[in-house]
Amino acid sequence: MTLRMGVPNKGRLNERTIELLKISGIDLGEDLGRRLYVKAKNQDLEIVFVRAQDIPVFVASGAIDMGITGLDETAEAGKELINALNLEFGFCHLAVAVPETSGITDASQIKDGSRIATSFPNLTKKYFDKIGKNVEIVVVTGACEIMPYLGVADYIVDLVSTGSTLKTNRLREVGTVIESEAAIITSEAAMKKNGEAIQEVVDSIQSVILAENKKYIMADVPKSKLDDVEKILPGIGGPTVLEIAGNPDFVAVHAVVDSDKIFKTIADLKKVGAKGILSTPIERLVN
Repeated sequence: MTLRMGVPNKGRLNERTIELLKISGIDLGEDLGRRLYVKAKNQDLEIVFVRAQDIPVFVASGAIDMGITGLDETAEAGKELINALNLEFGFCHLAVAVPETSGITDASQIKDGSRIATSFPNLTKKYFDKIGKNVEIVVVTGACEIMPYLGVADYIVDLVSTGSTLKTNRLREVGTVIESEAAIITSEAAMKKNGEAIQEVVDSIQSVILAENKKYIMADVPKSKLDDVEKILPGIGGPTVLEIAGNPDFVAVHAVVDSDKIFKTIADLKKVGAKGILSTPIERLVN
């Protein structure tokens, strides 16, 4: 049976999601265009392009087996779902924001009866119920930041990444409702039915994420310096050491290192007499 996976059709998560799928080996073809669904080449997998906020609902209903969306959308949907993998992009948080001139510095200072504009009514209600505030929720589908200016609402609850949009509209944060990032979600029913196929997709994407911040480094080092090299190149389970034909005094060492440590690693290898040092990106890394 074909596995169905929901992917955001536009917005902040779309581009990176498509990139991850392609690098992980899921071939979507070259001309996605305005297609609403596409069958992955050489795989029993169908990608369905839908709104990010609909993906949790579709997964919960069984219309699709898995999907990529924000944890904010998943929490807002309020469904019993499985977070199969955090994807380390799309970082943001759902924040309470007020006009800079309001004098409010904390959400607890918001008065009962205040109007809160948001596209996340369920999470907003839970948040204000938790802090003991009885507020009126005004549901909007976008451009929350302008609602206080228009008089539609007193304050807002909206997604924030850098905070620049709030600042531009003379708003400031006074509370955090939820932290969010992109994730792969699925359901218990889907796992019972297609668990192995779902896990294969999850593992494939995870291998890309693991590889992105790593480098593969190779060098010829003096045998007499192997103890020093093992301290410089711990690798995942220690460096791989290979004999070099016709050169009994040197061995080839291979290891995976963090990208942000590559400069120092190369410098340290040179200090112990390493030669022919080569570093290269890694496309996928499977633990």
